[in-house]
Amino acid sequence: MLETDTDQSDPLLPFDGRQSEVAAELQRGVCRAFRSRGHSVVTELSLASGRRADVVALSPGGDVVIIEIKSCLLDYRSDGKWQDYLSYCDRLYFAVTADFPREVIPDAAGLILADRYGAELMREPAEERLPAARRKAMTLCFARAAALRLQRHLDSACGFEI
Repeated sequence: MLETDTDQSDPLLPFDGRQSEVAAELQRGVCRAFRSRGHSVVTELSLASGRRADVVALSPGGDVVIIEIKSCLLDYRSDGKWQDYLSYCDRLYFAVTADFPREVIPDAAGLILADRYGAELMREPAEERLPAARRKAMTLCFARAAALRLQRHLDSACGFEI
């Protein structure tokens, strides 16, 4: 079942406080790189499955991209949920530091090298186009989260509780 407005997780929280400094820096660089390519980005986006994507980018043409941030090899090895994101995006990337052992990243996933200032796409991922209903649900989820976060930024007393 696709959920958009009924998701009980808080779309207003772009940073959950559990990230390491390295992960936060990678996220910043990835967001800058995708913005420079014309994408809109939302961080820490809750999906209908209950998972939270590190970065979701929406291309000018409506493609949905998920970027999974991995701050170190232990972070990658202890997190087996990345395949759960595949049904919520057209393309999935891993963003890692320059010294990350790249050979462990699955060939079907894209690879991004990032730091706090930007990111470079090293390998494009396999593309699996979203079904129309899931694309619509993801686009609405993305738009709602972005709008609510903007409203909170513009008017912190607007009634949103964190």
